[in-house]
Amino acid sequence: MKRTPLYHQHVALGARIAPFGGYEMPVQYSGITAEHLGVRTTVGLFDVSHMGEFRVNGSDALAFLQDVTVNDVAALETGQAQYSAMCYSDGGIVDDLLLYKRADHYFMVVNAANIEKDFEWLKSNIKGDVSLTNLSDDVGLIAVQGPASRELASKVLAVDLAGVSYYHFVEGEYQGGEVMISRTGYTGELGFELYTDPETTRRLWQALQEAGKDVDAVPVGLGARDTLRLEMKYCLYGNDITAETNPIEAGLGWITKLDKGPFIGSKVIAQVKEEKPVRRLVAFQMRDRAIPRPGYPIMSGNHQVGSVTSGTQSPSLRSGIGLGYVARDHAKIGTELEVDIRGKRAGAVIIKPPFVKETSLFH
Repeated sequence: MKRTPLYHQHVALGARIAPFGGYEMPVQYSGITAEHLGVRTTVGLFDVSHMGEFRVNGSDALAFLQDVTVNDVAALETGQAQYSAMCYSDGGIVDDLLLYKRADHYFMVVNAANIEKDFEWLKSNIKGDVSLTNLSDDVGLIAVQGPASRELASKVLAVDLAGVSYYHFVEGEYQGGEVMISRTGYTGELGFELYTDPETTRRLWQALQEAGKDVDAVPVGLGARDTLRLEMKYCLYGNDITAETNPIEAGLGWITKLDKGPFIGSKVIAQVKEEKPVRRLVAFQMRDRAIPRPGYPIMSGNHQVGSVTSGTQSPSLRSGIGLGYVARDHAKIGTELEVDIRGKRAGAVIIKPPFVKETSLFH
């Protein structure tokens, strides 16, 4: 198992450590609910150094990225980020990702569990003058998320972040270490992700913890990271999107730019869009007191019409919430269904996501 640059800090903070994506990661510190609500009300600090980072450059880098990702890379200007995905030729999802356009290269961020798989897949699809470098072991990543995140990050980094728009980034530094400061995140709140070298990551974490005392900052583990993203209907690779799902049925049509020209998987994806997918990823809230879990059958009468891919007890709503694929004719908002929880049925209703409507995201 690998360890992030902040492993010893997590142990010192009393975190419960568990394996995730090949790393020993903090699952929780004070408790999932307290950490979750801390992010929704003040600010939380996340170690997400387990994520993978690749550098892509060369004269054919743009053409290469247009071929291997679903979004339109040509629309990116220097200083902008883009949410995207990579697909196999059958339309199944290799991974979802973030792509940044820096001054002299593209910077791709992928899921921890997929680093090796993604790198090999990208390498196998290189054409022309493209250089691909795996930077994952040399990059640390701290996410500062919540209504007070701008205030805290600005103070510690001594940079005014008021002008940084959503999905844009600026280059900064901390005690001599270069820091890429990105207005992105996985919580649905206002937030920034700070990419830097491992040593600067350690110093930055300590400074954020110290300065964060003034705004009730809390360290946050993977448990609350999952409940926060689920309240926003953000997909988790391995649960809601996999090699067996395509972007259209997963509700990722908005990032899939079929009009940019052919790319890997585009032919099948276009066909699915035209014929309409047989199932759709929906967000549902439990009407009965019950917590849905991945794999539970979703029922309509005596018929199974789908299954749960992600589920939890929402700390914000204090009720069970979940995502799942259901047959298209049962996927409309307002449709009442049941979740089979170990042989017992519990009522649920499909809602228009996100589950939590009012956040600090665009403040």
